[in-house]
Amino acid sequence: MSGPRSLLFVPANRADMLTKAPSYGADALIFDLEDSVPVAEKPKARELAREFIERHKANNTLYARVNALQTGMLQDDIEAIAVDGLIGIKLAKAESAETIRTVDGMLTEIEHQRGLPHGSIEISPGLESAKGVWFAYEILSSSPRIRSASCGTAQDGDLQTDLGYTWTAEGNEVLYIRSRVLLAARAAGVEHVLDGTYSNIRDPEGLRICCEAARKLGYRGKSAIHPNQIETINRIFTPTAQELDYYRRVIEAFDTAVARGSAATTVDGKLVDYAMVGMARRVLAWAGSLKSGDKVTP
Repeated sequence: MSGPRSLLFVPANRADMLTKAPSYGADALIFDLEDSVPVAEKPKARELAREFIERHKANNTLYARVNALQTGMLQDDIEAIAVDGLIGIKLAKAESAETIRTVDGMLTEIEHQRGLPHGSIEISPGLESAKGVWFAYEILSSSPRIRSASCGTAQDGDLQTDLGYTWTAEGNEVLYIRSRVLLAARAAGVEHVLDGTYSNIRDPEGLRICCEAARKLGYRGKSAIHPNQIETINRIFTPTAQELDYYRRVIEAFDTAVARGSAATTVDGKLVDYAMVGMARRVLAWAGSLKSGDKVTP
């Protein structure tokens, strides 16, 4: 269940912001070539992103958000930033399996040309339209490069524009959307599913509420648009010490029961059998995959 909890968006045309970005404590950085970059600045953004990836790949987990295929800018994006050190591309506004296969082909060709291992660059689709959410399973099962995905729940974003709902931090209006994307991802074998950005950088309480709602459903991280959001995201999407203590005791009690010839026992009054042990191992594996020093929260 490995994968970044917090992913900080950085406009790739801003050299000053790129320089500071690694110091903020996000698990990963996303160099944005899409919405935060004016069209006239796209070439500069590609150049700066590539330079940063090549220079800082050893100590950072680096993604790039590329422009959608239909913009006509995707090929230029990929040719610029598909280099050693790039973990993956965040594909904006993914709406069809055909698009994913086209992008997969682009990456395969570039990897071959540059001597990179085949399939080394991940495709992480952003499901941020009605069509993208509806076809989530088809999209997320269309390429082995897909190892993560995100749900476009941002306030006033493309998905809200498509559907016309009234946005809240609690997220009751996007419960079905989040659930559908998560279910499709798990069915497609995609383990790491991320929630969309939180637009109000001056509302830490709302961010907390939004993160908790997503985590309860099974999401494992969230994108950030400002450094002051990173601590909250990392904290919410980290198993607590209490959770880890409980699940360790579940495994210990179950192992003791099996040694005595039984496949069922109780912990804190709750039934424990093979299914519950599976959940315990899943959570402990998730905690073990997190960055060193950030394993648990009190």
